[in-house]
Amino acid sequence: QVHLVESGGGLVQAGGSVRLSCAASGRTFRNLAMGWFRQAPGKEREYVAAISWSGVNTNYGDSAKARFTISKENAENTGYLQMNSLKPEDTAVYYCAATPEYHNSRVFYTSEEDYEYWGQGTQVTVSS
Repeated sequence: QVHLVESGGGLVQAGGSVRLSCAASGRTFRNLAMGWFRQAPGKEREYVAAISWSGVNTNYGDSAKARFTISKENAENTGYLQMNSLKPEDTAVYYCAATPEYHNSRVFYTSEEDYEYWGQGTQVTVSS
């Protein structure tokens, strides 16, 4: 079992930056591929970014490309999502997700269905 806790959300002005953290506990973080998703009011949950458990490979959804950076620090059991140049349309609850991956250190997952563990979410509000 893995317990994920997001933090770092809040209110930020358009053009600003926020770094979200996802602290994992319960099992080794090293073999966990990780992802970030978000859900805005009235909308379906949307893929944001993903990273392989080794940290070597990353992938971004269209809304995140060139502005967001996903990373993970295995020694700290923590994943991060650095968000720059924020826009009001980035306002959403951001969720981190993780899933064990024992066979391929470079694989990442972009679908919600691929993730076994989820955090409770953290609100990010971008004001114009």
